[in-house]
Amino acid sequence: MRTTILKWALPFVVLSLGVAGFAGINAIAQEPAQKDTVDSRPVVKVEPVAANNHQVIINSYGEVKPLESTRLSAQVSGEVVSWHPNFVAGGIVARGETLFTIEKDNYEAALLQAQAELAQAQAQLIEEQAQAQVAEDEAKRFPGKERTALFLRKPQVLSAEASVKSAQARLKRAQRDLDNCEVTAPYDALVVSRDIGVGQYINMGSQVAELNNIETAEIIIPIAGFDSVFLPERVKGVKATVMKTGLHGFSREAKIDRDLGVVDNATRMSSLVVRIDDPYGLVNKQHAIKYGTYVQVNFAGAMLENIYRLPQELVNNQTVWIVNEEQQLEPRKVKVIREEGEYFYISDGLEADDKLVMTLPEYPQKGMAVKIAGVPDTQQNDALDSAVTEKL
Repeated sequence: MRTTILKWALPFVVLSLGVAGFAGINAIAQEPAQKDTVDSRPVVKVEPVAANNHQVIINSYGEVKPLESTRLSAQVSGEVVSWHPNFVAGGIVARGETLFTIEKDNYEAALLQAQAELAQAQAQLIEEQAQAQVAEDEAKRFPGKERTALFLRKPQVLSAEASVKSAQARLKRAQRDLDNCEVTAPYDALVVSRDIGVGQYINMGSQVAELNNIETAEIIIPIAGFDSVFLPERVKGVKATVMKTGLHGFSREAKIDRDLGVVDNATRMSSLVVRIDDPYGLVNKQHAIKYGTYVQVNFAGAMLENIYRLPQELVNNQTVWIVNEEQQLEPRKVKVIREEGEYFYISDGLEADDKLVMTLPEYPQKGMAVKIAGVPDTQQNDALDSAVTEKL
């Protein structure tokens, strides 16, 4: 009985298992009705560009030097009797201060002698003029009789006048020599060296010291060729800033005085001369700029109009990347006209409100669809659908 039941039930069990297996296989093999769309576009950051006017700032470097340097010489001979306490190497002396004095006795005596000679010559002139007047009066009493110039004492008067002028000249020279016994500073000066001492006899024309003018300093700065095209039309009088960098850095105002007017054969650079008043700060109480200091000089060049300023890392081989209206990458050739610091200044190749790519994908390609960071997904999807439709 039991065997009979198994014989009848076994076919149904096998059939049920087959139907169940077929249904399972069919369910596994069936593909999903619809897949979700995957956005594989790279994400980039963009910024709109805008043209602006840019004031070019030209930088250069140079050494501070005195406007003039004087090798001081004595104009008279004699013994040095005194000198100024600041008349030493490194000392500062003001314009008109007496640097040293030469013994005056001989020159005072020469002055007195010249004064006496002048008085004597003037007396002789007065005498001759009086005698000439007497001769003229006598000639008037006898108008019909011819009188010579010698009778009228005209040559004698001329000779006396010449003697007076000669005596005046000697007096002037004697006064000059006496004045030159006190040697004064020709300008506010830094004493570089002094070669005399008290009791030393010096001869006329011998060099006694070297002075540097500290009323005005000059800085010769080279201008490279790529900067020369941005110089203002007239450089004379342009304000400049002189800067000393470092731990105790500072800045001073200055002006461009002139263009040297030549181009260096070795460097192909032109040079400008910058002047700074009172470099040692004696009058304006500013920081002193010592001679020999190497400083940086900045001044305003030409004004550039409608210029785009871009970070240098965004410009590669004169090319930048933008995102066009279809939200695709597009390379743009640009014209770089100047570099300042970390920026390039571009005159051509871009238009206002172009979307400049700030973060490029690893392998950017022209026409590559991208996703803009910060733009709502609805706009991104519309752009993606448009790009897919165009491809189809």
